[in-house]
Amino acid sequence: MCRRWSGAFYPAVTGESFAITGEEAIGTYQSSDWAERAFCAICGSGLWYRFLPTGNRSFLAGLFSDADNYPVEKEIFCDEAPVWCRLASDHPRQTGAEVIAEARAAGFTFD
Repeated sequence: MCRRWSGAFYPAVTGESFAITGEEAIGTYQSSDWAERAFCAICGSGLWYRFLPTGNRSFLAGLFSDADNYPVEKEIFCDEAPVWCRLASDHPRQTGAEVIAEARAAGFTFD
């Protein structure tokens, strides 16, 4: 789903707090039983992914002018990455099975 939404991988930025303005221009859709994605209803740019069980959001890194200097914190679903989309930096990587197992261990279900 991330590759279809963004055209490549989903480079996300997270943080402790955030403020959202311009709500009248934000569209959302529930992309699965556990996720919501938001976009600009004017230009179509992706804005965020929200994990519904926790309410946690991650924002597309391209929204932030200083994101060029952010290190890669973690790569998930790395086993599903196409060859042209491999990240070269030295950072933690998790396969899709590892991500789902970690979420299930935390009490989340995806059935």
